[in-house]
Amino acid sequence: MHYDVVIIGASMSGLAAGIRLAQFDKRVCVVERHYAYGGLNSYYKLDGREFDVGLHAVTNYVPPGDRLAPLNKLLRQLRLSREDFDLRPQRVSEVRFPDRRLRFNNTVDELVDSVVTLFPRDGERFRHLLSDIQAYDDIRQEHPYQSTRKALADRLTEPVLIEMLLCPVMYYGCANEGDMDFTQFVTMFKAIFLQGLARPWGGVRTILKALVRRYRACGGKLQMNCGVEGIEIEDDRVSALTLSGGTTMTADVVLSSAGYFETMRLCSRPSSEPESEKPGRVSFVESIAVLDERPSDLGHDATVVFYNDADTFDYRVPEGFIDARSGVVCCPGNYETCDKSGSHLFRATWLASYRHWAALNSDTYTAAKRSCEEQLVCLGDRYIPDFGDHVEFVDTFTPCTIERFTGRINGAVYGAPKKKLDGKTHLKNLYLCGTDQGFVGIIGSIISGISMANQYCLRDP
Repeated sequence: MHYDVVIIGASMSGLAAGIRLAQFDKRVCVVERHYAYGGLNSYYKLDGREFDVGLHAVTNYVPPGDRLAPLNKLLRQLRLSREDFDLRPQRVSEVRFPDRRLRFNNTVDELVDSVVTLFPRDGERFRHLLSDIQAYDDIRQEHPYQSTRKALADRLTEPVLIEMLLCPVMYYGCANEGDMDFTQFVTMFKAIFLQGLARPWGGVRTILKALVRRYRACGGKLQMNCGVEGIEIEDDRVSALTLSGGTTMTADVVLSSAGYFETMRLCSRPSSEPESEKPGRVSFVESIAVLDERPSDLGHDATVVFYNDADTFDYRVPEGFIDARSGVVCCPGNYETCDKSGSHLFRATWLASYRHWAALNSDTYTAAKRSCEEQLVCLGDRYIPDFGDHVEFVDTFTPCTIERFTGRINGAVYGAPKKKLDGKTHLKNLYLCGTDQGFVGIIGSIISGISMANQYCLRDP
């Protein structure tokens, strides 16, 4: 079968690209290796319950009147309504360090007041930083690399404030250890603090089902349980895709949301990458507890908490299975409103080492997961008295889970440290969309799919 465009992976970016192309009458097919769509942002059922994977929050939340905001632009591009995503804003979230809490919501004033109260010496400097961030053109791809730690140190004098600003931004979108590019920091800072956080009423499945419905309504074809086993190359172009079962498919253009290195290993003639370019290593473990009451009814009102147990934030692959000294706590029931399935959840996310998890056999793997669930109870006691007495059910997923269901090397959630911002590969008709193209998070992934489809499949050569 021949198509105008074949898209590898029914991720957010893959589905968004498919919608965009099908709207313009392109013959497009999305092929997905697994039975569930969504990629890094999906959901699963266990013990009669549905759990989100990946989604703590949809960033970039803005009111409908801001037409230039990423959320509203992508809705127009995909011809979807805000009701299709059914987003409910956060109440209040926190960055917790020893003896300090920055509180923020979807108006920047809360964050400014919190910074001024905790760090009065840097109040005016922080306002200048906000002005710099608002004026910074983070869409332009030509910015040279600039260390965020250095950029913040040039603008602020309080070391702990710098660490507190880095913590949520790195947890929500950094593929590099220790530091990040300032352009990416600006993008994520705007998404989290200047625009805000929200959650679909029914969890991530609300957005996924809206995308799939729209894609199919436009005439796009979706093949599930159909993995790409090989990418055949002639000269400098993709000539055919070999699918599971031995069938083949051809296309004028191929878009891959599978990740750069993951796509290259499918090619019959992969690119010769410099020694410095390697797959990402940053991965996570998440333990999810189902409580007998909403967390807010038990005294914990924060929607998302980014915590760190020291004044210095160490964002890197841990030496052991996880590093529980920092992490993210998310309570979906603490958004303004949420569906019943998410109202009693308490989720903890920690940095994890794929290498340690992948070395385990089935028995030791189960034991390591139980150890994480014990850590979850210890962490929960900080926020809810007698936390363990309220736990009805608990589940944990690891870097191995991420690798199994997404194909990501090392279970690397944010993909390769070096992004391909133009989406190009060494082949003239193979392009990237999604995380390794450079955009992360749900809104970023959808925008990536749209922009790559627009640039390489809808414009005249």
